[in-house]
Amino acid sequence: MNSPTARALSCAFVLLSSYCISSSKARADDWGCQVLLCLSNPGGPMQFAECVPPVQRLWNELARGRPFPTCSGIGFQASTPGYEPYSCEADYRVTARFGPQGQEAARVSATRQVVDTSQCTSGAGNGTARWVSSSGQRQCMAYVTARPSVRSQPHFVDVTIDGMATQRVWF
Repeated sequence: MNSPTARALSCAFVLLSSYCISSSKARADDWGCQVLLCLSNPGGPMQFAECVPPVQRLWNELARGRPFPTCSGIGFQASTPGYEPYSCEADYRVTARFGPQGQEAARVSATRQVVDTSQCTSGAGNGTARWVSSSGQRQCMAYVTARPSVRSQPHFVDVTIDGMATQRVWF
């Protein structure tokens, strides 16, 4: 084992090992780096059992208003935590309206939808109903409003790793 080849391999192993565990590199044993690795998983941040503790810790820390953890050696950015309690489909937007209990959140269609003709003839509805001619037919159309869906996880942070696409993570 004292051959020059064996000594060279042994030396290379020691140098490579010390390089890999250098404190200037990001390591997966660092909580911030664990969080980034888990959040970057396309299957979801808690798909693997190893990700459950660091991600649950992340949710708890962010819920308390603490900053997003950092990971040295990786070019990543995280926005400050945001809050969006309501969601709706792609062709709708969330807005505020006045209802029986005062101002409330509402989901409004981005374009007019065909509605019951009674909304155009009786003046019922929200005042947006109009008769519209389309393909030789008259249709009663209006912007449809309804209650938006309430998110089970209303807090979010936008994470960008190495300047690539930004991913919104909800918690």
